[in-house]
Amino acid sequence: MSRLVNVSNRVAVPGGQDSSGGLAVGLLAAMRHGGGLWFGWNGHMHASDAEQPHPELQQRNGVTFATISLPEAMHDQYYNGFSNGALWPLLHSFLDRFQFRDEQYYAYLSANALFARKLVPLLKPDDVIWVHDYHLMPLAVQLRKLGVRSPIGFFLHVPFPHFEVLRALPVHAELFQALLSYDLIGLQTEVDRQAFLGAARAIRGENGASLRSERGLVATGVFPISVDLQNIEHTATSSVTSGRVRNMIQGLHGRRLIMGVDRLDYSKGLLERFGAYRQFLESSPEHRGKVTFLQIAPLGRQNVKAYAGIRDALEQSAGRTNGRFAEVDWTPIRYLNRSFSHATLMGFLRQAAVCLVTPLRDGMNLVAKEFIAAQDPSNPGVLVLSDRAGAAAELSDALLVNPYDTRGIARALRRALDMPLTERIARHANLLETVRCYDIHAWCSQFLEALRRSRARRDEKAVHEYAPSLSA
Repeated sequence: MSRLVNVSNRVAVPGGQDSSGGLAVGLLAAMRHGGGLWFGWNGHMHASDAEQPHPELQQRNGVTFATISLPEAMHDQYYNGFSNGALWPLLHSFLDRFQFRDEQYYAYLSANALFARKLVPLLKPDDVIWVHDYHLMPLAVQLRKLGVRSPIGFFLHVPFPHFEVLRALPVHAELFQALLSYDLIGLQTEVDRQAFLGAARAIRGENGASLRSERGLVATGVFPISVDLQNIEHTATSSVTSGRVRNMIQGLHGRRLIMGVDRLDYSKGLLERFGAYRQFLESSPEHRGKVTFLQIAPLGRQNVKAYAGIRDALEQSAGRTNGRFAEVDWTPIRYLNRSFSHATLMGFLRQAAVCLVTPLRDGMNLVAKEFIAAQDPSNPGVLVLSDRAGAAAELSDALLVNPYDTRGIARALRRALDMPLTERIARHANLLETVRCYDIHAWCSQFLEALRRSRARRDEKAVHEYAPSLSA
């Protein structure tokens, strides 16, 4: 059986501080049964330009974690610069935050070349390689240059923009061409896939679900990432008795919990969400003093200048709401800039009467699915979900909202809190069935099956198009 090799910008070794994010939790769950190798950056930087001689190897639960450090200057230009100063806003269609620097792009290419050089000695001839996200778009090109002939798939965890947005990037054609060194390109939704194919038509004049490169056909497919349902159900139930969850429940003093969990990022719509909650309190006086909004927003890309003012703006917004509506025994908003373990977050989500997931743009948003999995089916809460999150394509029984429509979100909040138990149970049952039918293991197995099939078709020099096995 072929070994799975996952490659991502950051490797989350179980128990580390980066092991609770969506990509980390998803990949760990996907590798739990089959094992394999997970390669990437370890979060450490060094001052010199010298390369780390060999990756650091750790064995945990049948998975080999292979990590490297990066030169500080390279990391700043590659990660803070091009990846998150250019690609992140571009792919999320925030052109007002987009910036491009030649030197940052060259550092991005150099970092991908470094990843390739350090990965190749660890590979075996029958490996199947799965590369994740926008940080590593050119990795397959570098691996092919070093003689790697294994199947290589790429999955984009964030959205893919319309070509009119993509073309703002001066090197968009070069970067798009680099993606054609993969055998399979997976995207979160059909909207993303159509945007990708639209770029192919504009850049290369190609049509169809598969594209042609010098090496043959390159397949595309829709594979919406999901969660480990059984693990979350167990974790959420058992975490209720933990000290932190008990303290949170006691602090509510019987009030119903509205909850949001997001990395601190301009794409998450947090300012609009805070404004919507303030409008909700204004328009629904009957709920004042009876609900508490807990927003957890741990710091993410602290070194990226575009994020510098977000924290202050949110603190000011929360302060205005609390200043206007708070009582001596009630704080309307609790806003926390800190990380919690995944188990604690699942315990919090189980207690929530409403989960607000209102990004302005998001590839998927696994918090929405985690909330569904964490809930008590006999008395479930309600998911209020942005229609611009990838999850909205699957979770139609949530209350879908326009994330820019603060009054609409306020109305959805009131509807969620007033919803009868029978309707809440029915909606949750449908949402839970969706997550159950396509969990993290189905996501992994279907992508890898499609990768193997697409590689076999390339090797056979097939000329007919590959049809994705899953449509959003």
